[in-house]
Amino acid sequence: MSNQASDRLKQNVKKIMQRWEERARDEVQASMHKDSLVLQDHLPEYLDQLVDELSTRIDRTPARITADEIKSTRIGKKHGHERAGYADYSMNQLIFEYHILRQVIFQVLEEEAPLEVIERDIIISSIEQAVNDAATQFSATLREIQELFMVTLTHDLKGPLNVVKMGTQLTLRRLERGDTHIDVATRMIGAVNRLDSMIENLLDASRLRAGQSLKIEFEECDLDELVQEVAEDLRFAYGDRFVVVSDSNFRTYCSRKEIRRVIENLAINAVKYGSASTPIILTLQQTETQISLTIHNEGEPIDLDAQSILFQQFRRTICADDQTGWGLGLFLAKSITEAHQGTLEVESAEGKGTSFIIKLPKVSL
Repeated sequence: MSNQASDRLKQNVKKIMQRWEERARDEVQASMHKDSLVLQDHLPEYLDQLVDELSTRIDRTPARITADEIKSTRIGKKHGHERAGYADYSMNQLIFEYHILRQVIFQVLEEEAPLEVIERDIIISSIEQAVNDAATQFSATLREIQELFMVTLTHDLKGPLNVVKMGTQLTLRRLERGDTHIDVATRMIGAVNRLDSMIENLLDASRLRAGQSLKIEFEECDLDELVQEVAEDLRFAYGDRFVVVSDSNFRTYCSRKEIRRVIENLAINAVKYGSASTPIILTLQQTETQISLTIHNEGEPIDLDAQSILFQQFRRTICADDQTGWGLGLFLAKSITEAHQGTLEVESAEGKGTSFIIKLPKVSL
């Protein structure tokens, strides 16, 4: 391989970028309204790197090869990062930009003389790696932007929601018993609490996706008392369907707030998807090393295929498509349980109903 391709590329960088920009503006919708410097981005820097890759004058020691790979990856990632910052750019358009660049490079370089096979292979391999680096960074940056947006949005929603909640509670306290508006105010508080729970779920899911752990404060807990409290609150909202089975003292260390969220989520799911005419049974049991809480409902079983995605975030089974929520409840219930060094499992079969089983380690007090 000679240096002809490398020299021709170096001499024609401006020409290649001009042709590439003309085609990009015609064929890539997101590029139409960008100015030249913004559109070209880090591609000229990439072409300079490609000049070196085609050159035979460079002594390609292992150290030089490693340095070139690092530099190439950095350039591709910079391009992907920049493109992710524009709302009108998609992954497909980013990749298409590189396809156009490859075509233009071949066209310009072969206007003077055909490229050797090895030279074409170097260019193709380089473009493919650049696409991979740019696309990987594009996805990562897009996730970061979405996470920031979600955290900011949910945080900003908490303020006005708290005002509505406090105002409704104040109104409820001032209403006289028997007033027809009491039921309306109670329903409003219930709706606000559900919104508050959904916002909290989004914030926690964002933390988990960012690799952060949930903020859990452990304290001495009487699980029997906690389950009885949750069941009583649920009876007020959903009727006298909740039966608690417990015959022992279940004391351990846990976060009352977070375990309460888990129990409420699973019990409300039982209301949504279980048979409306049958009780929902919450059973506490323990061994020498473990405490378990089983939340059981009758009704149609959960398909095995659906069970495989049940605890994934933003995933909903077919039967859940008509229900409200983010598809985060079971994901967070599992995450909270695991943060307590426990497990959350599901058992569901025809004629046996559905059981969600929370297992927590028993701690000696």
